[in-house]
Order: sequence, then C-alpha cells, then structure tokens
Amino acid sequence: MEFLDLARRRQSDRGYLDMPVSRDLIDRCLEAARLAPSACNSQPWFFVVVDDPALRKSVAARLHDLVMPGNRFAETAPVLVAVVIEQPSLLPRIGGLVKNKPFHLMDVGMAVQNFCLQAAGEGVGTCILGWFDEKGVQELLGIPRKRRVPLVITLGYPRNNTIREKVRKNLDETRAYNSYLR
Repeated sequence: MEFLDLARRRQSDRGYLDMPVSRDLIDRCLEAARLAPSACNSQPWFFVVVDDPALRKSVAARLHDLVMPGNRFAETAPVLVAVVIEQPSLLPRIGGLVKNKPFHLMDVGMAVQNFCLQAAGEGVGTCILGWFDEKGVQELLGIPRKRRVPLVITLGYPRNNTIREKVRKNLDETRAYNSYLR
C-alpha cells in the first residue's frame, strides 16, 4: 500500500464489531509504535493492552462522562490500549526544559501514530482518546501515580468499513516555502 493511501485510510473509528483482535496483530501495531523516533532515542512510552472483557468494560466506563458522552462508543472496542509516558532520559528532559519543548509528548505522538497506521494497514480501526478519567484508568491498570496516561487508543474491526473523506484545510493554507509570510 502506498503511504498516502495508508494515511487516507487511517481514521477515527467510533464503532466496532464484536470480534476479537489477535494478540499477533496487536503486537505488530506495538512493534510499529516501538520503532517510532524519539528525542535522544529515549523511547518514553509504555503500552498497557486491555483485552480482558471484564477489565475492558471497567476501563471503558472511565473513558466517557457528562462532559464527553461521545466517547461511550469505546465500550464497543474489543481492545483498549492505555499509553503511558515513561520518564525520558536526562538529556531530552533537560533539552525540553531549556528549549521549552515537550519532546516526550512529541515522541509519544509519533509512536501512537505509527500504532494507528499499522492498524489501518491491517484493516483494523482505531480512535485516539484524550478526554477521560485518567486517575480512574491508572488505578484500574495499576499504573503508578507518578506516570501520566495522556491517551487511550480504541482498537477493533470497524462496524462501518467506509473510509470517510478527510476534511482538512487546503494544502495552500498549511504551508509556505522559505518564509512564514504568505
């Protein structure tokens, strides 16, 4: 598959078939995430895969609330993946402070994108969630309070296989060559 076709195929799926996802497939997505670049090769990520039905149901209940009821679809996902930020090594931490750039967040973002692109290439849907009860998820999964869980990824075979057209700004609105001024 051409990369642009894969990028067009990746979308936020919000409904899944009641069909298990094999651990081999999940591991391929995790391998793609593991291969993502990171500042000073610090790899500040860890993934907690939740495929036990009872635990998944408990975690999914922490992914929506009165403010964000739209995340209720997560209850249909056969797999949830909690993304944990690990302590980056000293050099990227210092560099992040000096340059006022959260390198660890950029690194995690690239790893999550690799995960989702691999899933799309396998015909499996994902949705990246950032609004949820982080403390509740941490408690259920035994994640130490010193760690952050910025994202949870839903994973499963989409209920609807239609690839939606991307609604994005025109390329001319998002780039300039040689100067920001347009």
